[in-house]
Amino acid sequence: MFQYIVLEIRRTLRDGFFLIFGTGMPVMMYLLFTNIGGGEGVDGWKTTAMVGMAAYGALGSAMSIGTGVASDKSLGWLQQLRVTPLSPSQAVVGRAISGSVTVLPTILTVLLAGGLLNGVRLGAWQWAALVLLLWIGALPFTLLGIGNGYRLTPQGTGVVNVACLMGFAIVGGLWFPLELLPGWLRSLGGFTPANRFAELGWAATDGRAPSATTVGVLAGWLLLFGTYAVVSYRRSARTV
Repeated sequence: MFQYIVLEIRRTLRDGFFLIFGTGMPVMMYLLFTNIGGGEGVDGWKTTAMVGMAAYGALGSAMSIGTGVASDKSLGWLQQLRVTPLSPSQAVVGRAISGSVTVLPTILTVLLAGGLLNGVRLGAWQWAALVLLLWIGALPFTLLGIGNGYRLTPQGTGVVNVACLMGFAIVGGLWFPLELLPGWLRSLGGFTPANRFAELGWAATDGRAPSATTVGVLAGWLLLFGTYAVVSYRRSARTV
């Protein structure tokens, strides 16, 4: 499986346009949202928004792996993959690990924008914890994107992934605080994977460990999306 992961990493890194667009858009949105109107007296908001936008960018990069998976399926790559000794679970895990490579640059660029351009100040351990938690925490979304890629066409995968991304960002409080949402939607947002994903980062900036509820909710979504990806991989064997 190691050779498969290395191969997929190389294939992913060849797409320079994807990496530039995937990292540049969240940074532009973050700087716009936090500096419009002069940006005076909003240091706390700049830190909160930095985490939210890094989570949003990581979420988008993670799910976009599914479009590549769908393209591979249409080109016959999955048929070749099935003649290898890899089991469905190994194929999904390997693709998820290789896909996580594209998530890290997005997180780093948003955090650099926060520290260098917006003056966000955190301890060294907080920056390190922030990067690590957001990187690992993006795995459920990678699995969701991969599952969509195995199940749908490239065009369908792109549409569904964008719809999921927008829904997660809004209901999960990545663009603005959950307190601004109606009461019932605010309660729902606390159990979305996007909100708990961002909560990993917010905990690090507050100097505390993520709550057990946050870890438990994310673990549940990880299991659900992982199962979906494996089932979708098996199902794709009957459609390619």
